[in-house]
Amino acid sequence: MRYAVSSMQSAPHTARTPDIGSKPRCQTLADCRGLRDRFPFRLGTTSYIVPDDILPNVRALAGVVADVELVVFESDALSNLPAPEVVDELRALAEANRLTYTLHLPMDAYLGSADETVRRAGVGKCLRVIDRLRAAGPFANVLHFHHESFPGEFPVADLPRWKAALNVSVRALLDAGVPSRSLCVETLSYPFGWIEDLVFENDLSVCLDVGHLLLKGYDVAGSFERYGARTRIVHLHGIREGRDHRDIAALDARVLARVLDGLCADGGPRVLTLEVFNEPDLVASLRRLEEFAR
Repeated sequence: MRYAVSSMQSAPHTARTPDIGSKPRCQTLADCRGLRDRFPFRLGTTSYIVPDDILPNVRALAGVVADVELVVFESDALSNLPAPEVVDELRALAEANRLTYTLHLPMDAYLGSADETVRRAGVGKCLRVIDRLRAAGPFANVLHFHHESFPGEFPVADLPRWKAALNVSVRALLDAGVPSRSLCVETLSYPFGWIEDLVFENDLSVCLDVGHLLLKGYDVAGSFERYGARTRIVHLHGIREGRDHRDIAALDARVLARVLDGLCADGGPRVLTLEVFNEPDLVASLRRLEEFAR
């Protein structure tokens, strides 16, 4: 399938044009039910749409999306790691509603830390979360390669040392039995080329975060060309007033068409996660995607 915008927008895609003139059906979350099955990829969003814990969010989203990104954090001070009985219910909801899950591993797992205690603790956090959620059958795990200064700016002071530590951590995850292609390294604020060799050499997958690419002015089309074959998850969110993780209502139609083409490039199983964190942004984003639905 190819997606296209109207001819007045001069996009290179030619086979699929959104019905921009029709009245959108998605006005509320309930209105958007059924949209999830009108794309050849799995349409998803995060587990923080309604102001509640993971399980109430999954219940609210079942039937609206086909995948839920479980955003899990695990620290000494605060944790939302689901209890085993909650994981059992997540599995039951998935089976009853044709849902899958993507698992966002803890962002405070600093796998490239120069402090060996911090690095090892990060590996431990990831393994505990993967082990706890295993019964829910996640489609893939999203992994951040970032520094303790995150979300501050890169580069780190010693890039080779940071990458060497990251590689040791990745090898520890793989040696513990985590399948390499289940680990999707997310594109962040720095050029992904800095760490692509770690992805290729360890046979990892990619989480292509289009919102981050746009925020930093990186080449979206070029990123799909270089990493598309390894991409299992695409994160999509808009930018407003210099801030990302907003709705995609104002996203350039040519960019959106390119993203949808990339998701369908070879027919492989992929998830498009609308990475927003409230109901109005999700509804507005689904309403925009409705223009491109089959």
